[in-house]
Amino acid sequence: MPNFLQQLQDLNTFYENATIRIETLGNFVVWRNQQKIETKEWGRDKTIQLLQFLVSNRQRNALHKEKIMDNLWDDWNDRDFKVALHGINKVLEPNRPTRTEPIYIERQGVSYQINLDKVWIDVEALEQYIIIGNKSLGTELQIAKQAYQKAIALYKGTFLPNRIYEDWTSEEREKTQLLILGAYITLAEILLDENPLESIRLAQNALAIDATWEDAYRIQMKGYIKKGNRPQAIKTYMKCEVILEEEYGISPLPQTKNLLKEIESIA
Repeated sequence: MPNFLQQLQDLNTFYENATIRIETLGNFVVWRNQQKIETKEWGRDKTIQLLQFLVSNRQRNALHKEKIMDNLWDDWNDRDFKVALHGINKVLEPNRPTRTEPIYIERQGVSYQINLDKVWIDVEALEQYIIIGNKSLGTELQIAKQAYQKAIALYKGTFLPNRIYEDWTSEEREKTQLLILGAYITLAEILLDENPLESIRLAQNALAIDATWEDAYRIQMKGYIKKGNRPQAIKTYMKCEVILEEEYGISPLPQTKNLLKEIESIA
């Protein structure tokens, strides 16, 4: 049986010990030896763009430099890439001896990738916490709860908000949003009996990300009923109905309508 507790502890330890930490959610910040790297250290914006692109594509095999440049810059040349790559390595490893290979950005011929064994990245950690939560959900509920809570704590906003109109960030942004919505809802369901108010809060956080996330309305309705607030549960359904009609021109799902009927039948 997988040792989920050990996996959780390993992730926590990695965060504590990583020399390089990269935050991408709600803002872009890089930490080196616990010190925030100031924007001026990066020099050119293309240096930051290259690092962000490698973060966005971290789970793929090493990417050829021409493919990287095609995605990043309309008008590019080899010098752009060399200068940007040199800038990253200089910032991340200011004391690296000459004629030694960088350890954070790995090179395979003319292909490159970020070293996930050496660099802690918030979106990667968030995903790994959720994986642990999902896998332990049926057997070790307390560990699942901890894992989801850790993931949620990492979510401080959309992925790379300063690159929101760049095509190369959209896939990671959408994936992370779906992951965190799932974490909010699953944790809210776990806590529904023991702490319905917290379940309601988690559902509200999910709706702040996506106001049409119907699972969150159902969680809120159940939470309000557990707190004995039938009017608020009905009001929540009505809000769901209005939002879905405004956004998509559709009605709530049958399970949401059935939940309303159950609530209305309560004496």
